[in-house]
Amino acid sequence: MAQKATASRRSQKSTVAEIDVLQNWEQLHRRVAGLLGIEAVGRSVGTDPLGAHFLLEGGIPNRAIDHLAGCLKVMGQDSLEQAIGMSLRTLQRKEKKPLGLLSHEQAGRAWQFAELLTKATAVFGTQEEAEQWFERPAIGLNQKRPIDLLTTPAGVKIVEDYLERLAYGVYA
Repeated sequence: MAQKATASRRSQKSTVAEIDVLQNWEQLHRRVAGLLGIEAVGRSVGTDPLGAHFLLEGGIPNRAIDHLAGCLKVMGQDSLEQAIGMSLRTLQRKEKKPLGLLSHEQAGRAWQFAELLTKATAVFGTQEEAEQWFERPAIGLNQKRPIDLLTTPAGVKIVEDYLERLAYGVYA
């Protein structure tokens, strides 16, 4: 029994440590860039908060969406489409031109989702759990699924705030 309690405390400490790491802009955005395959195409996020802005403004390749889809472990194509606000047909067109660039809006939505997924992974411990969380109704979100709120900037902010509350043990 004592071992379980100790293991639980270690797990909580490692989760808090992981969340604290994600408060570091540079580390967080490196993980986001990894999900999108940004560095694989020779681009860099930069070392300051404007780095992501300039990266997205300069355009990221269409294949970033394919890379993100390939990194998903539980979520299906429908959920990815919903999370980034692109239809299957649009994704298919982008797939045919992997070196083309996403629009600023498309790149921004893909970046936001990858950032939220990174944060949720830190909170829940595994990417699989994080992906499942996006698709389950949440009490603190008025029984709405987090993924359903990603259609507006206000919804994204609500999901970010809720994840932060979960990270620090405020569940309602």
